[in-house]
Amino acid sequence: MPAKGAEDFPKTARLRKRPEFLKVSRTGRKIHTANFLVISKANDKGKARLGITVSGKVGNSVVRNRIKRLVREFFRRRRHEWVPGVDILVIARKSAPGLSLSLIENELGRSLLSQRSGQK
Repeated sequence: MPAKGAEDFPKTARLRKRPEFLKVSRTGRKIHTANFLVISKANDKGKARLGITVSGKVGNSVVRNRIKRLVREFFRRRRHEWVPGVDILVIARKSAPGLSLSLIENELGRSLLSQRSGQK
């Protein structure tokens, strides 16, 4: 079992302000998957940060919050594997509501792996 706080998800690991989201979405590198659009852009913060967008078109608040929780959990568990200094924006598509954590891990894991190999 990891030490307390070893797998936390602090505010410093999140995109929190609208200008941060807009900067990543306008100038970042995009990867399309079946259920998500993943956009990444280098930052000067020295650590990976995550932003999640789930539109009202995807579902009601219960559905949207569930998707956000699962994506955050994926990020929290695998944050140590990611390249530091990258902002990642995950935008859910209409097909995302039925996904389980394992399906999200598979899909986002593949897309982030392809982004890592493309940055080198």
